[in-house]
Amino acid sequence: MKRQLIKVTLSCVVIAGTLTATSCKKSSSSKNVSRATGWKVNAKEGGFQYNSDFKEQETAPGLVFIEGGTFTKGKVQDDVMHEWNNTPTQQHVQSFYMDETEVTNVMYLEYLDYLKSVYPPEDPKYANIYKGALPDTLVWRNRLGFNETMTNNYLRHPAYAEYPVVGVNWVQAVQFAEWRTDRVNEALLEREGYLASDAKYAPVNGEVAGTFSTEAYLNRPETTYGGQIDSLQGKKQKDSVAVYANRNSGIIMPEYRLPTETEWEYAALALIGKREYNSYRGRKKYPWDGEYTRNGQRVGRGDQLANFKQGDGDYGGIAGWSDDGADITAQVKSYKPNDHGLYDMAGNVAEWVADVYRPIVDDEISDFNYYRGNVYMKAAIGEDGKAEVLSENIVYDTLPNGKLVAVNLPGEVKMVPVDENETYLRTNFSDSDNRSYRDGDPGSSRFYDKFDDEDEEGNDKLSMYNAPKHKVERDEDGNLVRQYDTSNSRTSLINDEVRVYKGGSWKDRAYWLDPAQRRYLPQYMATDYIGFRCAMSRVGSKSTGKNKTARGKKAR
Repeated sequence: MKRQLIKVTLSCVVIAGTLTATSCKKSSSSKNVSRATGWKVNAKEGGFQYNSDFKEQETAPGLVFIEGGTFTKGKVQDDVMHEWNNTPTQQHVQSFYMDETEVTNVMYLEYLDYLKSVYPPEDPKYANIYKGALPDTLVWRNRLGFNETMTNNYLRHPAYAEYPVVGVNWVQAVQFAEWRTDRVNEALLEREGYLASDAKYAPVNGEVAGTFSTEAYLNRPETTYGGQIDSLQGKKQKDSVAVYANRNSGIIMPEYRLPTETEWEYAALALIGKREYNSYRGRKKYPWDGEYTRNGQRVGRGDQLANFKQGDGDYGGIAGWSDDGADITAQVKSYKPNDHGLYDMAGNVAEWVADVYRPIVDDEISDFNYYRGNVYMKAAIGEDGKAEVLSENIVYDTLPNGKLVAVNLPGEVKMVPVDENETYLRTNFSDSDNRSYRDGDPGSSRFYDKFDDEDEEGNDKLSMYNAPKHKVERDEDGNLVRQYDTSNSRTSLINDEVRVYKGGSWKDRAYWLDPAQRRYLPQYMATDYIGFRCAMSRVGSKSTGKNKTARGKKAR
C-alpha cells in the first residue's frame, strides 16, 4: 500500500512537471503572439511590428530618477512675509527625471556652438537665431558696483565652466531644452542603428543643408536633414529601403523640459525615507535634514550647506573661516546633494520652472501633477494631408524688451493651437490656452461684466490682473519702436507671461532657501541670480524597483 502511494505521488510530480514545462514554453513565446488576435507579432512575413523586448525607460544624459508620490506643497512653516501665495495643499506627483545639477556655462556654450555652426550668424537669414539664444551678460552690472569682470568672463572663461549659467530668460531656457531633446534622440538613433555612424555631425560640418528635429522625424522622417536622410541611414536599412524608428520602437526619449513648480518643490524637499506608515508628515524646512543652514555632523561641523547671502554685505562669510566658499555663484556639486542626489536645490542660483504664476494653487480642480500653463498645440496639416515641416521660413517672436527669439527653425514641424476638432463636447478642456483657467478669466473675475481691455471710448476697464502692457513694434525701416505703458491705472504685475522661479540664490537670504517659497518674473527678463535645470517625464512604471515596506514592518 505504501509503495502504491509513492508511485502515485511520483506520477503526480511527473505530470506537474510536464504541465509546468508546457506552461513555461507557452509563456516564453506569448510575447510574440497577439492576445487580441492570435496573430504573430514582429513576423518576418509582415503584420504588426512592436518592441516586445522593451524593459523600461533608460535614464537620459545628466538626469536623476525621482520616484513620485504624495507630499504637502506650499509653506508649512511661518509665513513671515504674509504673502499668502503658497497655502499648503496635498498634491501627488508622477515619477520623473531631473537634472543632477543646474545647467552650467559649458553645457550652454555647447548649445551656442551648435547654433553658430548650423545657422551661421553671418548669414542674414540666420543672424537672429544665434543672437536670440545668447545669455544677457549685462545682468552683472550694478550702478554702484564693479562687476565688469563677470560681465566679460562669467559665461565663456574656463574658470567658470562648471558654474550655473545665468542671464538666461525663461523663453531661452525652454528653447535650450528643446534643442537638447533633439540632440539626445539623434545620438540614440545613431546608437541603435537607425542613423549612420557620426550622422549627427553632418549638419555641424555643413555636409547637409538641414538638421534633426524629433517631431519632424516622427511625423515626416523623409524631411530630416533637409530631405537628405537617405544618405545617412544606418545599419537598420533593409534592401535599400529606409527604416525609421517611431514611438513603438521605444528608443525616442520624451522631451527635456523645464520642471513644473510642483515637481521642482517635490524634488527639492526630498522626502524619500521620511515616511511614517506611507504618510508624509510635511514639515521639512530645507532640502537637507534639520532646521539650520550649517552642517551639524562631526565631519564638516559648522560648514554652510548652501551658497546664499548670510547678512548685509556678507555673501560668503569671513575669509579663511567656515564660510560658504563662494561670493557669487559656486561651481556645481560644491555642496552635498539632497536625498534624491540633486545638487544645489537651495542656494547658488534660483531656477525657472514651467508654471505661469498665480497667487493661489487651485487644488480643488487638480491635485495630480498640478501645473498652470497648458497651451495645447498640434501639428499643422498641409494640403497633402501630412504634417507641415518648415523649410527656409524662420518665425521670430519679438519679446517686450525688444529681444528677437526664433519660434520655429528650419526642419521643425509647424505647430498651431488646437481647435474645435479637439475640444468639441469635451468636459476636460474647452480651448487651447488654459493659462488663466479659473483665475483671471471672465467667469472668475469680480469684474466679469467689465472684463474687456477697453471700453467704447478707449479707456481701460477693470480686470482681475490689470498688468502693464508694453508694446514693441518695428517701423518701415525695421527699427524697434518701444512703447512703454505709462498708465497709472495698473494694479498688478501678474499676467499670462510671468513665470515662477524657485529656490534661493547666492543673492538671497536663508528665508528663500525653503523649497516652498515662490516668486515670479516676466518670462522675457533675465537676472544674475536665476538659472535653470531640465526635467523629463517618466513613462511606464512608477518605480525602478520593488517598493519597500515601511520601516520596522514585515511584508505579510
